[in-house]
Amino acid sequence: MKVNNLDKTNLICVASIGKPRGLKGEFFLNSFCDPKDNIIHYSNFFIENDVISNFKLSYIKKVNSKFFSKINGIDDLDQIKIYTNKKIYINKEDLPELDSTEIYWHDLIGLTVIDNNSNEILGVVDNVLNFGSNDCLEIKPFKNSIDEISRLIPFVTDKIIKTINKDSKEIFVDWDKSY
Repeated sequence: MKVNNLDKTNLICVASIGKPRGLKGEFFLNSFCDPKDNIIHYSNFFIENDVISNFKLSYIKKVNSKFFSKINGIDDLDQIKIYTNKKIYINKEDLPELDSTEIYWHDLIGLTVIDNNSNEILGVVDNVLNFGSNDCLEIKPFKNSIDEISRLIPFVTDKIIKTINKDSKEIFVDWDKSY
């Protein structure tokens, strides 16, 4: 199954292959899960561009705060070095169900952002970015937007992000259009 030919809307990047560990093909696994330990709960992985046929992780182990893993059929340092920084994906269906007050970041993409005070449409969520202090919604204008301005809106619930309606695909924000 080729990740680059798949409908990527069904895949979530959960990790990447880090630097090699030891001489027998093990590598450090960079978990993108939150919390990072959640990577241990998944088993049906896909690798970027299907660069390894029959891709299967033999195991994922945690030592202190780091994870390491091994791919079936890769048994030495030189073989695993080739795959450093390759992304590892899972199907969205493999993610755990959330309660009604939670939402995955990938589900925010494409939602319409509306000013809570004026009901003006600011744009749609194009991406979720993290600059260290907090996550930001990258808002892109579209034909129904109030203007043609791209915006970054901090994802601060109850202060800036007022409500997220998954059913109507809308996010109401307290954000002045001049920002």
